[in-house]
Amino acid sequence: MVREAQYGDLNGILNLYLHLHESSVPEESGNLKNMWDEIMANEAYHLIVYEKYGKIVSSCVCVIVPNLTRKVRKYALIENVVTHKGYRGKGYATQCLAFAKKIAVDNNCYKLMLITGSQEETTLQFYKNAGYSSDGKTAFVQWME
Repeated sequence: MVREAQYGDLNGILNLYLHLHESSVPEESGNLKNMWDEIMANEAYHLIVYEKYGKIVSSCVCVIVPNLTRKVRKYALIENVVTHKGYRGKGYATQCLAFAKKIAVDNNCYKLMLITGSQEETTLQFYKNAGYSSDGKTAFVQWME
């Protein structure tokens, strides 16, 4: 079942992120709780999860960004697309991305974009199959360490 995250999903999401690029689950702290509270309260931040047998096995984030161009239409950003290694290839991330697209459409966004750090052909093909194109835009990232 694909849905938006609920307050009690934090631990499941943090454990899923071990299959993204995290090497450990963050320690419980005031900072973690404050960030989670901020995410849950932000109407523009959509944390999408796919739950199978009570376990969160796939997820992505969709953020809706206000905008003054393109006839004053918002745009959406996708981040942190991940599926648990044991559940890949079953369409769960595709369903998360489709849910994100519906959110973008419902918010009258003129575009939905994502950036991947992966160079793996299977990952790139996955995004192409989901309707994303690497044509027409060049992405740059400045990491803030």
